[in-house]
Amino acid sequence: MYVIGFLLLLGPLVTLHELGHLLVGRLFGVKAESFSVGFGKELAGFTDKRGTRWKLSALPLGGYVQFKGDMNPASVPDADAPVEEGSFQHAALWKRALIVAAGPITNLVVAIAIFAAFFAIIGKPVIVGEEDSRTIGAFSEGSVAEAAGLEVGDVVVAIDGRPIRDFTDLKTKVALHPGKQMVFTVERAGEEIDYTLTTSRIERKDTFGNVSTEGLIGVAPAGGKYELEKVSVLEAIPLGAKQSWDFMGMMITGIQQIVTGERSVKELGGPLKIAKYSGEQMSMGAAAFLHFAALISLNLAFINFLPIPALDGGHLMFYAAEAIRRKPVGPQATEWAYRTGIALVLMLMVVVTVNDIVSLPIFGS
Repeated sequence: MYVIGFLLLLGPLVTLHELGHLLVGRLFGVKAESFSVGFGKELAGFTDKRGTRWKLSALPLGGYVQFKGDMNPASVPDADAPVEEGSFQHAALWKRALIVAAGPITNLVVAIAIFAAFFAIIGKPVIVGEEDSRTIGAFSEGSVAEAAGLEVGDVVVAIDGRPIRDFTDLKTKVALHPGKQMVFTVERAGEEIDYTLTTSRIERKDTFGNVSTEGLIGVAPAGGKYELEKVSVLEAIPLGAKQSWDFMGMMITGIQQIVTGERSVKELGGPLKIAKYSGEQMSMGAAAFLHFAALISLNLAFINFLPIPALDGGHLMFYAAEAIRRKPVGPQATEWAYRTGIALVLMLMVVVTVNDIVSLPIFGS
């Protein structure tokens, strides 16, 4: 189940990502020498009438498009290759930038499309009823919110100065910050009062035994019932975009917390964990699997936009430098930057793979 889920998940997402690069490249007249799903040794393939070698490779951990004039599959420009018609380096700077950006943008569009489809089919959750869902209706035992001075009937209007839309928004913001000091602004008898409290850090287990660390303050809403409101396909698209934006914000917050030490680097996962989760989500049905696919597609877009040489964001960083300098970065500096970028990516792969292996049941986790 894990293997099937992994292949059904990453295979299409990687293929669509690379197709984004390929199709925009062809639109601008750039020749693709090879299109690969996976890395390493070719298992099967064919050459089309345009001379592009389409292949399935041994390591299903990604893919690449190698354009004419690239030194290798990482699209490092070959300084010795002639800049001629149809080569990647022959294309105008803005065209090269669009070709590179097309991959992660395709993943972003896929995520938005999946979320929009859910809204169009199921509907948009809206709060109905007289009670504001931000109103505190009860406290749990040992609530840090109650200990800090908040009271039943208070309306939470902001956290750390940022307005709160509803109880779901409150719950999400708190869950993202376990063990963190936060300022809650509540409205009581027409007056706004600030309370500083530190969220509880709890560990939750899902039905498959996966553990996640979340923040909690121990409050329940006084009201605000959710109902599903039908929306058209056109209305669903901006809702899907907003959903993607919110999830992207969570990813950025998570990375920041790992960098600052608020969260453990052990929370990072790699291919083995993706395979595990994809199999689990597939066992829950098509809807759960598609929702997980949208999240992974967003992750691919986010990771590839990071300004690390060898990733799409790294290429875009070099093109930005080229636009400012009005000439390309020197070949030696480019080569060393890409070597450093590849080394960083490999180091990250080692870390997440070790995390994945240690989390296996044979190690007692």
